[in-house]
Amino acid sequence: METVTIPKAEYEYLKLHAKDVDWELVEQFRKGLEELKRGEVIRAEDSSLFK
Repeated sequence: METVTIPKAEYEYLKLHAKDVDWELVEQFRKGLEELKRGEVIRAEDSSLFK
């Protein structure tokens, strides 16, 4: 695990706005990227979004 150092004001800002993040959407995006890395891709036309 890496450690980074940021100014305290930036940390407080990020901490304050973390509740504004849709973490479920972030997780879906992360899973989608993992699927792309593994080559688990389907054509958009074949997606259930278009049916």
